[in-house]
Amino acid sequence: MPVSAKTRVTGLFGYPVGHTLSPAIHNAAFASLGMDWVYLPFAIPPERLAGAIEGVRALDLAGVNVTVPHKEAVLSLLDDLAPAAGAIGAVNTVVNRDGFLTGHNTDADGFLQALREGAGFHPRDRTVLILGAGGAARAVAVGCALAGAGEILVANRTAARAEELATQVENLSGARARALTWRGAGDLKAAAFQADLVVQATTRGMHPRAGECPDFPFAALRRGVLVTDLVYNPAETVFLREARGGGARVLGGLEMLLRQGALAFGLWTGREPPVAVMRSALVRGRSL
Repeated sequence: MPVSAKTRVTGLFGYPVGHTLSPAIHNAAFASLGMDWVYLPFAIPPERLAGAIEGVRALDLAGVNVTVPHKEAVLSLLDDLAPAAGAIGAVNTVVNRDGFLTGHNTDADGFLQALREGAGFHPRDRTVLILGAGGAARAVAVGCALAGAGEILVANRTAARAEELATQVENLSGARARALTWRGAGDLKAAAFQADLVVQATTRGMHPRAGECPDFPFAALRRGVLVTDLVYNPAETVFLREARGGGARVLGGLEMLLRQGALAFGLWTGREPPVAVMRSALVRGRSL
């Protein structure tokens, strides 16, 4: 669609954003529905986040997605939080209604949909091991706990962050949750063997540092366990390749990107997202 004087603007606030495939997904969706809307990436350093959020109001953007490293920092800059965002403690979607900004979190539902559609997996009564304790990890932990997971294990390099997330999960859901010290190899090895689902929720291995991989005892994984990485660029990370080599089933971050994006699209526009169109755009964008 050509840009006009009436074009509504949405976008992505993150730092960096050069790796993102979200513009391809959303712009394809807008075009398929004949909507005079556009989605743009905005590289926002942390020290400029407050000004950028005020810019959403000043420029009357319809809304934005929020990604690393802003998902938690943005909470205090908004006028209201949807229940899911408040419970998770992280925002990935902001909706602007006449200058009133509401923070939402579509990561949790997007992740659960990705598990179901991409791997036929449901976390009910399962043990979930999460690597990381940032905004994306919070969404996964809370989403899995509320979906009935039997136990949530959180490993993070900063122990206090892991403990905070484990406590949050227990308080919200009543699910068992336990923090692990990432540097405690024995602890993590036992958790890897116990897990039914392993979620890599850090930025390690993300473009342009695609060769990186978190320290993890891959040999401890049981054969057939599901391992997923929230990083979607590259489509298959070193972490997933290592897990697959050990006999695990793997699921990349592309399906979660698609699902959370479709939910955000609906929040901004009030229309049913054209998921098939968005998936095709994602596949094309991935191949570029």
